[in-house]
Amino acid sequence: MAEQRRRPTVKEVAQRAGVSPMTVSRTLSGGVNVKPDVQQRVLEAVEELGYHRNENARSIRPGHSSGLIGVAITNIANPYYSTFALGVEEEAALTGRRILLGNTSEDIDRETELVGDFLGRRVDGLIVVPAGGRSDHLARSQSQGVPVVLASRRIEGLAADSVVLADEDGAYRGTIALIDRGHTRIGYLGNSITIFTGERRHAGFVRALTERGIRVDDRLVAAKQQTVEQAREATRSLLHAKNPPTAIFCANNRNAIGAITEISRQLETGLRTREHFPEIVSFDDFELAELSPVPISVVDHDPRELGRTAARLLLDRLEGDGKDAAPRDVELPVSLRLGVR
Repeated sequence: MAEQRRRPTVKEVAQRAGVSPMTVSRTLSGGVNVKPDVQQRVLEAVEELGYHRNENARSIRPGHSSGLIGVAITNIANPYYSTFALGVEEEAALTGRRILLGNTSEDIDRETELVGDFLGRRVDGLIVVPAGGRSDHLARSQSQGVPVVLASRRIEGLAADSVVLADEDGAYRGTIALIDRGHTRIGYLGNSITIFTGERRHAGFVRALTERGIRVDDRLVAAKQQTVEQAREATRSLLHAKNPPTAIFCANNRNAIGAITEISRQLETGLRTREHFPEIVSFDDFELAELSPVPISVVDHDPRELGRTAARLLLDRLEGDGKDAAPRDVELPVSLRLGVR
């Protein structure tokens, strides 16, 4: 049998180019702090030795487009974000581009590392569902000529295109619907109010109660849940309260699923009858919502269109009429789908 060819090493590339292995790594990670003529020698050595496929070597040459868009989402386990990413991918594919998808788990440090990795892969642009208010890493991306589009959330002080939902309006309409059905003791489940969407949706919830003369009971507000399990535990606490809510507004689908999971568990164990469980409103639709054991209404919208819109904003920056335009803020409408009681 013919001997399989051994893959060349970074050290061999460095020797061929007359540089250090660290310089090779820096060049292949984007060329930060590496002189153009040195980058050129490294890239020539890469091609000559076949350290990467020739296609990859060409894609990282200065001035060449990689054809890649970096997409950072906060929860890859949530089908909502996979649908969002699908919308981005569909729109990007129309221009021959592909996406790199990464998960931050609502951790700003992970987001910073992920954005750095995307930049090292020479992405043409970034679409980010921001995990927090810090934006220095995104500003650096812009300073390097890589445009950024924020999706679902905005960051104060960052001059970037954004596409968000009508969060406050949707929460307001969902809460008003519960009040119109006779509920005055309404619970709230959501993620942190310090998060952009959490703040806006909680504001809509509070505005609806205030307008109808209903006092906001902080004992019925749980606003720290990021996972279904955390939402289930929060729901159990609400249901075991001395004076439990007759309805619950859920600020996202993870919290709605957690609420329904706990309600189903208590039904199965016979702790209560169906008539004694609260009615639910969910901001965001989710699969099999219609099988809920209690009435559920949905503040609905299309995450795929959210992704498409974000991609269109970015592509307009890359190759359209919006290259030099001022930052654009787009707000997509939502609709209310009432459940059957």
